[in-house]
Amino acid sequence: MKAKKSFGQHFLTDESIASAIAGSLNKSLTVKNVLEIGPGKGVLTKYLAKQDINLRVVEADQDMVNYLVKHHIIGQDKIIFLDFLKLSLSRVFDGDPFLIIGNYPYNISSQILIKMVNHRELVPEMVGMFQKEVAERVVAPPGSKTYGVISVLVQAYYHGELILKVGPNSFNPPPKVDSAVIRLTRIEGQELGCDEKLFRTVVKTAFGQRRKMLRNTLKPLAKDPEMLNDPFFLQRPEQLSVADFVDITKKLTQTEINNSQP
Repeated sequence: MKAKKSFGQHFLTDESIASAIAGSLNKSLTVKNVLEIGPGKGVLTKYLAKQDINLRVVEADQDMVNYLVKHHIIGQDKIIFLDFLKLSLSRVFDGDPFLIIGNYPYNISSQILIKMVNHRELVPEMVGMFQKEVAERVVAPPGSKTYGVISVLVQAYYHGELILKVGPNSFNPPPKVDSAVIRLTRIEGQELGCDEKLFRTVVKTAFGQRRKMLRNTLKPLAKDPEMLNDPFFLQRPEQLSVADFVDITKKLTQTEINNSQP
């Protein structure tokens, strides 16, 4: 069965890699519900099925669904035939928390991450394969060239770690890029304490022109331009931690409140 470009499919063929990904779920977590995204032909699924977990998979390709059932890799009742991005996560396990795992389609990997963050109350952990460039960006520390929007938005709520790197020859067909597996573990009790919508706007605006100083990029968001005269705003966005972006958001909010008062 050939991979389809429309689904961003690259089938993992290295059994040792599949076993390592399946074994990367944090065994200390008490959550037994696990959702695999994009199982394809089930090379990872069969290793997950051996574990003491409540496994379900979500697959958008009917041919792959048929393959999984025909080869008895997982039962039809455990398969959700749907695009993950259209899936209501609160209904997957009747509102109970679950872990996410998979060899993710690279064409929607960033969207998968954002959806996870938006439903973080349900997802204490994610493990999975990404394009290496994306994986490194997600876990990159401040000051790194790869540190950007997705780094801040994910690290605001999750601790990330690189598990292993994977070459193109571990897939069929081989992708034109290297891949990497990362694990994201939710930071329990994490509350930013600021307007989260504005926080995201600040992050995206700042990195929209990452070579410019914050004093210039954040002008459209500052009700009081005087606040940008602080030496702090002479920095560039890649120099800022999550906490710094939270502080900026609070300052912008407070300035707006002060300006709205008679």
